[in-house]
Amino acid sequence: MPNKIHPYKPELKNLARRLRKNMTLGEVLLWQEIRSKKLGVQFHRQIPLYNYIVDFYCHELQLAIEIDGSSHDHPDVAVEDLSRQEELESHGIHFLRFEEKEVRKNLDEILTVIERWMECKADETDRR
Repeated sequence: MPNKIHPYKPELKNLARRLRKNMTLGEVLLWQEIRSKKLGVQFHRQIPLYNYIVDFYCHELQLAIEIDGSSHDHPDVAVEDLSRQEELESHGIHFLRFEEKEVRKNLDEILTVIERWMECKADETDRR
């Protein structure tokens, strides 16, 4: 099955570019480990999808990875995050969400979670 092309608002491109230049430490650390097909698939950073920008995205897996900093602890932001995630999931996009402080403290564990998700996805695809 070919990968689905997800549209985005062109006006988000400049914001995505700015976000790439101002990544958090957790985002930088994870990016160093997933860039250049280090996990066997290509991830991109700060990718516009529909009306949103996700931290990391793999087109092949339709997988978005979000790194939530302390601002995401606020109840209103958490509700917005959930709504945004549900909308993107309704278009077939899968999500993995991690706290920024966990990425900084336990990067190896985060990578293990991502790799296990990818293995499960591959197993699911093989069964079809």
